[in-house]
Amino acid sequence: MATFHQISSKNLECSICLSLFDQPKLLKCSHTFCKDCLESILHIQPKQQTITCPVCRKRTPLPSGDVDKLQTNVPMSSLVEEVKAKNPTCTVCEMDVKPPAVSFCQDCGKYMCKSCEETHSGRESFATHSMIPMDEKCSEDVPCKRRRQCAKHPNYDEDCFCTGCRVYICSTCGVIEHLQEGHKLEEATIHEDKIKGNIRELKERVKSKKTTIENHMKVIETQRNEVIIMLKNLNDDIDKTFEEYMQVLSDRREVLKCQVKRWSEKFDKELKVMDEERRQTISHMNSMEELVTNGTKVPLEKDALIAHDTLCENLKSFLGRDDPDDQSLRGVTERAQKISFRRCVKVDELCLGELKDYTWDVKADVQLGVKSSMNCITSAPDGKMAVGSEKGGIHLYSPDGELQQTVLKNVRVANIGFLSDGRSVVRDKNNKMVLYTPQWGKLDVTFETMSFDEGGSGGLTLGRDDNIYVGYMKLKNIQVFTPQGGKAIREITCDGYSPQQFFSFPCTIGKLLLTDSSTVVCLDDNGKKENVLKKKGMFPLLAICRDDSVIVAWVRFKEDLVSIDRYTRDLGHLSSIITDFKIQKPMKRNWYYLQEFESGEIAFCTSDRLYIFEAK
Repeated sequence: MATFHQISSKNLECSICLSLFDQPKLLKCSHTFCKDCLESILHIQPKQQTITCPVCRKRTPLPSGDVDKLQTNVPMSSLVEEVKAKNPTCTVCEMDVKPPAVSFCQDCGKYMCKSCEETHSGRESFATHSMIPMDEKCSEDVPCKRRRQCAKHPNYDEDCFCTGCRVYICSTCGVIEHLQEGHKLEEATIHEDKIKGNIRELKERVKSKKTTIENHMKVIETQRNEVIIMLKNLNDDIDKTFEEYMQVLSDRREVLKCQVKRWSEKFDKELKVMDEERRQTISHMNSMEELVTNGTKVPLEKDALIAHDTLCENLKSFLGRDDPDDQSLRGVTERAQKISFRRCVKVDELCLGELKDYTWDVKADVQLGVKSSMNCITSAPDGKMAVGSEKGGIHLYSPDGELQQTVLKNVRVANIGFLSDGRSVVRDKNNKMVLYTPQWGKLDVTFETMSFDEGGSGGLTLGRDDNIYVGYMKLKNIQVFTPQGGKAIREITCDGYSPQQFFSFPCTIGKLLLTDSSTVVCLDDNGKKENVLKKKGMFPLLAICRDDSVIVAWVRFKEDLVSIDRYTRDLGHLSSIITDFKIQKPMKRNWYYLQEFESGEIAFCTSDRLYIFEAK
């Protein structure tokens, strides 16, 4: 009679892993398999709501696609646990009380005690059999081989395989049963070689597939790293853009505040002048009253009486004047009220907002003393505008357009600049540069500039640090000098642009603006182009204001029209100041200049005339 362990060895093993069942799950076809084995099969066909039995190929529905929810084969599970709990006994001994087994023969499929193992191993015909110690067998680390003796004919090995029934049989069973049924037989070794060959092929394919997938995983990791870097760059770009926008808004705020401050100073100055005039009037009245009152202290005779009468008449005349008109006072307030701030509503422009200017109009239209001779104009420290003449001299004009003074009459002026301490630097037509005192006394300072033949003409500007920037149109570069003179401390290449007229920012170090033919160009302090501004068919003249805003006069030669606009230091448009103002056609030279007075008026100069615009 077969022992319990013989039965378990044959019927309690999973057909997939060839080990004792672990969490056995029952399929609809009544076949039982380990839970993990079924999950392995399911991994090959993911997202399936059914599972195919690897033995009979029938399908079993999977509740929610989860193997764990299949019915557990409780009796099978109990038997497995019982087998694991008991120690196997020898299945070879014929005695009633079987001794404990010490090994298991994979070829015979029998448990053996120590004595039977020695007898079995001593037989030459069993020398190739594989013996497994019981501690390994119980651990299920080594799966059992099939039994090689025929169940119907114990004296014969299962040396054949029926391909129809998918079972190993002996040759006698094959002849008597299977061949008569028309089944196809193969030698067991040939069939096993085929299986081994298929397994080798599958293992090679698995290896190749694993290599492909592992390579794909490397690509995934590479792509993942690239995605991480790209997303990090996006975050960095967002942060950088935010910081740049914040800087743009901060700069814009400062420009707007500087404009408000400029207007505040202008209005405050007007009101202070009015207040001072009223105070002087009261003081004058008090003095006259006191003098007239002195006549009551003593009797007046002759000259004293005549003088007293005269004082009384003067006081009466003074008192007869009109009272101060509040209209002029209200005019200041009205002009201030015209200024308004409008938030930016443009989705494509980041500029915070803009201040709506009051109306600009021409304040003065002055014929220059020497016709067709203006080379440059520059705002002077004392509030005047210095106009340089190529025929000789610097003419100083007030904001009202009155000629106040003419200096350096024998110098053919090409450029003028003023240092922060009031000294001036003048470049003549031969590119010789001279430093003067605030009283126009010549200083003994020599600058090693290029000659006109070497570098050609060009603009001149003073930096915030009082360094002197000298431009050369022929070479398209700028030399930088200190006020101490000598050689240039460095040169700036203007990125291919000619520095005809150029300026530095009074509040910002590191930027230059220049005009070259029809173009306004913003350069960094190394001469690299940052921004460009141009209008088709128009010639630009630029100036930088005290608040770092930029004004550009656009001239149309043929029509003799000029328009003036205000921009940010990065050449973003702020507002229009003057539109299509008609100027008198220059006699000989189409040469123009633009500057801002210290008091805020704008000077536009042709070679013949000086136009001054003010805000009203």
